[in-house]
Amino acid sequence: MTLLNLVNVSVRYGRLTAVRDVSIDLKEGQILFITGPNGAGKSSLLRAIAGVTPTAGGHIEFDGAEITGRAPEDIARLGFSMVPEGREVFGSLTIEENLLVGAGMHSRTAGAKGRTASDLASVYDTFPILKERRHQQAGLLSGGQQQMLVIGRALMTRPRLIAIDEPSLGLAPNITDQVYERLVALQSERKLTLLIVEQSSARAVMVGGRMILMRSGGVVLDGDARTLGNSEAVQAAYFGYEEQ
Repeated sequence: MTLLNLVNVSVRYGRLTAVRDVSIDLKEGQILFITGPNGAGKSSLLRAIAGVTPTAGGHIEFDGAEITGRAPEDIARLGFSMVPEGREVFGSLTIEENLLVGAGMHSRTAGAKGRTASDLASVYDTFPILKERRHQQAGLLSGGQQQMLVIGRALMTRPRLIAIDEPSLGLAPNITDQVYERLVALQSERKLTLLIVEQSSARAVMVGGRMILMRSGGVVLDGDARTLGNSEAVQAAYFGYEEQ
C-alpha cells in the first residue's frame, strides 16, 4: 500500500528553485534513502513533506489524504514524524522530559497515561542508554546519544513514517552503525516506514532498500540501493557527468 505519494512537487525560495517537479511514491514498510550532493534539494523536499516549507507546486498525499499546505502538527497527527538535521534537543530538559514532549499530541486522549508509560518503556528498550540517563539533562549527552534521543522522541508520537534528515551528520562511524542498527530493527519490528536523507549513498548501499539520488532539485536515479550503489551510474549522476 502506498503511504506517501508526491506528484510534481516543487519548492522555491524567491527566484531560486530548490526542488523541481519531484514525484515519489513510498510504500508502507519501505526504507527509502534520498541521497545527493549539497544543494540537491533533499532537505527542502523533506521539509515540504512535513509542512514546514510551503510548496510552489504539485501535490502530497499521506495515506490517501491530501496534506499539501497543511500545518506540520496536522500532518504529524496522521502518523508522520520528522527528525530534523542537527539533533534539536531541549538541552535544559531531562531525557525523559524530552521524550514526553513527543507524547504531547496524545496527552489528552482517553488512556493517554497508560499509553505514554508503555511508549516510554518501548523507547527505553530500544535505547537502553536513555533509560540509564533519563534524569540527566539532554544537553550533556554525546552527539550519538542525542541522535538516539530525537529518534526516541519521534517514536513517542506513534508514527507510521519517520523521516530523518542526515542521521549520521557529525557522528563517528561506529556510532552511526549503532544508530542504523536500531533504525533497521525498528523498521522490521514495528513495520515502520523510513525516509532517510543522507548526502552519501554509502549508507544506503550498506542498509539496503530503495534509493533516490537528487541533483539540482530533481530526481536523477531511482532504484534498489545496492544495485545502484554498485554501478557507475551513481557516480555519474552525483557529479553530473555522462557515463562513458
